[in-house]
Amino acid sequence: MKNFILNLLRYPKFLAIITGGVLSIVIAPIIPLFKSPVTAIAMLTALISGFIGVSLVLRAMLGLDIA
Repeated sequence: MKNFILNLLRYPKFLAIITGGVLSIVIAPIIPLFKSPVTAIAMLTALISGFIGVSLVLRAMLGLDIA
């Protein structure tokens, strides 16, 4: 039973490591785009637009009212 508990305690650590690796792979190519002001503005606009789009889709899917 002790081995079973120890195995269960390893999963959150594994999840954190995998999530961190995926985030670093996704974010690494985006960081150089923030060095130029033009691409930084474009990236910020894209990120804000993406967030708004996802939130609107989720509100529509879940049937939430804005007002």
